Amino acid sequence: MSAQKTIRVLIVDDHTVMREGLSALINSWSNMEVVGEAADGQEAISKARSLRPDIILMDLVMPGMGGVEAIAEIIRNDREARVLVLTSFSEDDKVIPAIQAGALGYMLKESSSKELIRAIQDVYDDKLALHPALTRKVVRELGRPPESRTSNDNLTEREIEVLKLVAGGLSNQSIAEALCISEHT
Repeated sequence: MSAQKTIRVLIVDDHTVMREGLSALINSWSNMEVVGEAADGQEAISKARSLRPDIILMDLVMPGMGGVEAIAEIIRNDREARVLVLTSFSEDDKVIPAIQAGALGYMLKESSSKELIRAIQDVYDDKLALHPALTRKVVRELGRPPESRTSNDNLTEREIEVLKLVAGGLSNQSIAEALCISEHT
């Protein structure tokens, strides 16, 4: 552990007992201190702005604004922010979006206290910190071609309809006529 500076941590979790336990653990280390706590994503954004912590320890599933949205907003406000996810969810649909939003680490709540402290230190030192069970998932996702990582979840029903017609080989004019819209649209 580096002794040069105290690592200032903001804990974000919707469970009070979890925040209190993490706070006790982190404050027991001589080179770390908890500077604040937040119970949801919106509060995390506000406290990240005002407290400027070195590390934001972020849960993902919380009422109101969840962790992924909060991470994205925190990073948008401060490109130097360092976020370490601590959650019980290891599914791809949680891990990958959190990292894409800007998290530098992703740990599971099943981690030991020593693993968590090491992850906080690693993220503080600008190193990636992943729970061993997640490393394969992340590497597998990064190794996939970009086109296979995309989904049509962000397309509207109308856009999907147009896409199917384009894939069917129809011209812009034919598509416009089929959908009763102008060709320019």
